[in-house]
Amino acid sequence: LSNFSFLEICYVTVTIPRMLMDLLSQKGNISLLACATQMRFILMFGGSECLLLTVMAYDHYVAICNPLHYTVVMNQKVCVQMVTASWVSGVPVVIRQTWQIFSLPFCGSNTINHFFCDLPPVLKLACGDMFVNEIAVYVVAVVFITVPFLLIVASYGKIISNILKLSSARGK
Repeated sequence: LSNFSFLEICYVTVTIPRMLMDLLSQKGNISLLACATQMRFILMFGGSECLLLTVMAYDHYVAICNPLHYTVVMNQKVCVQMVTASWVSGVPVVIRQTWQIFSLPFCGSNTINHFFCDLPPVLKLACGDMFVNEIAVYVVAVVFITVPFLLIVASYGKIISNILKLSSARGK
């Protein structure tokens, strides 16, 4: 849970100061480097959150479905490794994706009608063939959102199944 608290602090630190500065100055402009940096951190924290939720679901699964093996399976070393992997695994992917997006040709207006540098508004500013870049964005979304979601659903499905088995065994 401390990782989620830290993650929320990071989200706020990445988005709120810039947004407040824009609101107070009434300018609302951001350099390309600042926009890329902000996007990189937002994507990294989002990916880490999805992976941390998956780790937490697995922890719940082991605690409920294998309570006698919990201390062996989820020892301190394993927990640290899983949390570290959740924080670190998305970094190279996010750096690559941010570089890929900001190396696109931008034409026309360079104004983002959004509160912060987010992926869809920046992609709308790019011109040319966007097919490969959009596919790359969707692949990363599948890996960091859909796969963890399916693992979480499977984990909680197994938990519910075990609870129902316990209830029916008591009834006999």
